[in-house]
Amino acid sequence: MFESKYSKVLTIILVIVIIAILGLLGFLGYDYYQNYVITKDTTDFVDNFQGDIGEPDEPSENNTQNSNTSNTDPFDKIQDPESNGGGASQKRTYKGFGVLGTMEIPATNFSYPVLEKVTKKSIETAVAFLYGTGLNEPGNTVIIGHNYRNGLFFSNNKKLKIGDVIYVTDNNGNRVTYKIYNKFETTPEDASFYQRDTGGKSEITLSTCTDDSKARLIIFARAE
Repeated sequence: MFESKYSKVLTIILVIVIIAILGLLGFLGYDYYQNYVITKDTTDFVDNFQGDIGEPDEPSENNTQNSNTSNTDPFDKIQDPESNGGGASQKRTYKGFGVLGTMEIPATNFSYPVLEKVTKKSIETAVAFLYGTGLNEPGNTVIIGHNYRNGLFFSNNKKLKIGDVIYVTDNNGNRVTYKIYNKFETTPEDASFYQRDTGGKSEITLSTCTDDSKARLIIFARAE
C-alpha cells in the first residue's frame, strides 16, 4: 500500500514537471516567434526604404535643441498622444508611426526604422528620435530604444565597441556612415551630453537601459 501511494505521488510530480516543461517551451516558442516577426518586419522595411526626396520638415517644439534638456529620465516622460509634433508631415510610416529614416548596425545585425517621436507604444515597435537636430544634420541627435535582453531593439548595444559603424538613411535619401568613438554608462537622469559641441559634424547618440535597468548605456558615434 505504501508503494502504491508512493507511485501516485511520483506520477503527480511527473505530470506537474511535464506541464511546467510544456509551459516553458510554449513561452520560449512564442518569444522566439515574436522576435522573428518583429525582426523580419523591421528588416524588410529598412531593405525597402529609399527615403522621400523633398524639403525637410520644419522642426517642432518637441524636436528642437531646447527640448528634453532637463536632467530627467526620458522613459519617465513617455506619453501616448496621437501626435506630439516632430515631423508630422513625413510621408513614410511604420505600423502607424511617422518615420524619420532608418538605422543599420552590422555588428549586431540591427536594422530598424527610426520613428519620429518617443511614446510608450512607439518604442515597443522600433527605436525613436528623442532629441536633437535631426537625422544626418550637423549637431547631436539622440535615438532611444528599449533593452529587453532578448536581441530586440537596443538589447545588443552592450556588444558594440569603439570603431563599429552605424549607417543612417534619412527621408531625403542621404545614407551616412557613423563610427562609434565613445561608450559609457551613466545615471537615468543624466542628460548633460545631449546638447554638446560636435564641431559642426553630424553625431548620433544611442541611449538604452543597462541589463539591470539601473543605469543608461550611452554610445556616441560621429559621421565619417
